[in-house]
This record gives sequence, C-alpha cells and structure tokens, in this order.
Amino acid sequence: MKAGLLVCAVCAVSLVMAGCGRAALKDGVYEGASGVDDTGAWGEVRVTVEAGKVAACAFITRQKDGTVKGDDYGKVNGEIANAAFYEKAQLAVRAMAAYAEQFARSGSLDGVDAVSGATVSYNQFVEAAGKAME
Repeated sequence: MKAGLLVCAVCAVSLVMAGCGRAALKDGVYEGASGVDDTGAWGEVRVTVEAGKVAACAFITRQKDGTVKGDDYGKVNGEIANAAFYEKAQLAVRAMAAYAEQFARSGSLDGVDAVSGATVSYNQFVEAAGKAME
C-alpha cells in the first residue's frame, strides 16, 4: 500500500511540475514531511522557488526522538561501535544531500536518482517533496 501511495505522489508531483511544457511555479518557500518509517524516523523537505523554478532544496531526516540524522548518525554513545553500520548510516546522510541537490538542479523528482543502500531516505524524500510541492 505504501508503495502505491509513493507512486501516486511521484506521478502527481511530476504532473504538477511538468504541466503543459513545464508550468511556472509560484515563488515562495514550501515545506513537506514524510510519514514515519518502521523505526519512527521521518524526512523533512524545504524547497525554495524563485522566478517560477526550484532554486534550492534542503532535506533532513529525523530519528524517532527528533534528532537530525547527521555526522553522529550510526554511532552508539558518540562512538563508532560498528564500522560497517556507521558507514551504512553515513551513506544515507550523504544520499539525503544528493537527493536535495539533484532536485534543486533538475526541478523535478524525475531528476532524482535513488542511491543504493539509501532507499528509505529516497522514499522519504519523494514523499516529503511531493507534499511540499502540492
């Protein structure tokens, strides 16, 4: 069911942003949040539109307690207890920045490629960006 909703969100945003030859967007700052995943984490997107185009995009994900997933994501008590787990967590952090950058550059979710190993973050990005651009 979640996958179906995600596909609908991607299609809706693509249609809105593509329009008939690419409709201009209304200038402003738009925010959206994804639903929570199995661990209670969620993503937040902030999109800036200038001159009718996506000018900037920021994407963060938050852990269940609300803390932002950043440099410490994947550490235990501030230490890297499991190097493989930490690297996988940091892959997701790097992917979050890539998703926002690709969206800002292309102005479309079609221009955002999923990073292998960071699919949950990708799904959260697509959902949050779709809500921001509704």
